[in-house]
Amino acid sequence: MDKKLKENLLNENLIPKEKLELAEKRAKKLNRKLEDVLIGDNLISEENLVKIKAKIFNIPFVNLEKEIIPTQLLQLIPEPLARRYNVVAFKQIGKDLLVAMLDPGDLQTVEFIQKKTDFKVLPYFTTTGSLKSAFKQYAKTLMAEFEELIKDKSVAEISPIAEGTLEERDLRKIAGEIPIIRMVDIILRHAILDGASDIHIEPMEKEVVIRYRIDGILNDIVFLPNQVRPGIVARIKVLSNLKLDEHRLPQDGRFKIETEEYKISFRVSILPVFYGEKIVMRLLPEVTKIPTLGELGFSGMALKKTEINIKRPEGMILVTGPTGCGKTTTLYTILNILNSTRVNISTIEDPIEYFIDRVNQTQVKPEIGLSFANGLRTLVRQDPDILMVGEIRDNETASLAINAALTGHLVLSTLHTNSAAGAFPRLLDMKAEGFLIASTVNLIIAQRLVRHLCDNKKKYILKDVEIERLNEEYDMESILNMLKKEKIVGSGATWKDIEFYRPKSQPDICSEGYKGRVGIYEVLEVTESIRELIIKGASSDEIEKQARKEGMITMFEDGFIKAVRGITSIEEILRATRE
Repeated sequence: MDKKLKENLLNENLIPKEKLELAEKRAKKLNRKLEDVLIGDNLISEENLVKIKAKIFNIPFVNLEKEIIPTQLLQLIPEPLARRYNVVAFKQIGKDLLVAMLDPGDLQTVEFIQKKTDFKVLPYFTTTGSLKSAFKQYAKTLMAEFEELIKDKSVAEISPIAEGTLEERDLRKIAGEIPIIRMVDIILRHAILDGASDIHIEPMEKEVVIRYRIDGILNDIVFLPNQVRPGIVARIKVLSNLKLDEHRLPQDGRFKIETEEYKISFRVSILPVFYGEKIVMRLLPEVTKIPTLGELGFSGMALKKTEINIKRPEGMILVTGPTGCGKTTTLYTILNILNSTRVNISTIEDPIEYFIDRVNQTQVKPEIGLSFANGLRTLVRQDPDILMVGEIRDNETASLAINAALTGHLVLSTLHTNSAAGAFPRLLDMKAEGFLIASTVNLIIAQRLVRHLCDNKKKYILKDVEIERLNEEYDMESILNMLKKEKIVGSGATWKDIEFYRPKSQPDICSEGYKGRVGIYEVLEVTESIRELIIKGASSDEIEKQARKEGMITMFEDGFIKAVRGITSIEEILRATRE
């Protein structure tokens, strides 16, 4: 494919030969597709590249950016399916359905659409921008939907009422009103389509603000009038099976939305605040595919150390970091690698975020006395080979986890610490003995999540003033030496030779220049020298210093590797490591 692509690019005079050769070398070095490098480095537009591919494969090209597609035609492929498979039906000729696709060679998707629509599918090449324009025709924006709903007479007639003055039957009646049901459905649906991880519904003095957390960043989405607040709160309480007339105490619940296109669990937390009740909903997609370590962002020595240590039959592996940094996803990925018919894997979690076949998963239920400690105490009597404890929160759980690791089990768990080396003093704080920690802990992974740059990004070189500013907090010479040692840059490179990238906004495709997230990691392997430091009661700084001598790459350094590779930006690395 790359050979034909190169020939056509040169024949069409779309890119000079020397630039194409440099791009090819860069693609091999980064282990990426040539076309991704060409677009990422702005050497060719996506449309021109796709037109060349269309010519190579003898498949027609279509640009839908100015096309108005009839609603009945759009609905042949429902919006969630269209977004998931990157396809849009745009024309019908008899029993033939013309479908724009990013990958017309995806025969499985073509066959699926044919079965779904009962039409013969004629695939067309198109661009990402073209598809996004077509997706906008599926539905009105969130704001437009709310504006239309708020104009509804039944909503306009709702007068502001304090929740505390309403009885349960009144609240249940409000929660069942069609406009309120539609409002909550719109909030949930747009959050799913936008890829939000959390929904915040916050009461203010005169209005209610809806916020989505997308790729780790909270965004104000829409402001609603105060009179709809009791209805929205009541509706979410009904969905979550919570007490409608309880407004003074926090409540936690959950519910699920299940369609042909997706299954999403919502974990609901309701907290009384000054102007009413604040709701935060965590969206937990019930995914069928758990990512690999490489897809999470592990690479190089960090990946090698992780793969070696997860194959050890006993001991403890800890993943550390703040809430929402992807610790549980890392544990699930490790469990998925270890999962086989030859081992018994048991977990105690809060909540269960992914369901894995043949893994015995238990949900913590404090209200009936099923805590992490009590659950773990029972799990060790279930003849397990591998145990996963969602989080070590207290002395008892720490003690039980260490004892399980000592008695021939592989134990996986998480801790809330800022760095890998910080896990040791945290365990000591939980009254664990230093020699027991040294005997059981095999590996500690510290991590953060950074936003992934979109392909259309801006290239730049660090200025002297930027290097000086970074030098005030970080040893930039040490980072440069690390990049050379890891062969990310040439042995003679200076900061003036290294290209970095900044986000470039693409309306409706990549509004802030970022899409999705990737992990940055530091992986600390407990070697003999580090065991000695733990037993001596060394500080986390001393342990980290020794680990770095033995080749550990810090999270910040791993971030710089990803920044040089164009995966993320320096600004994202600074944001994630400082927060």
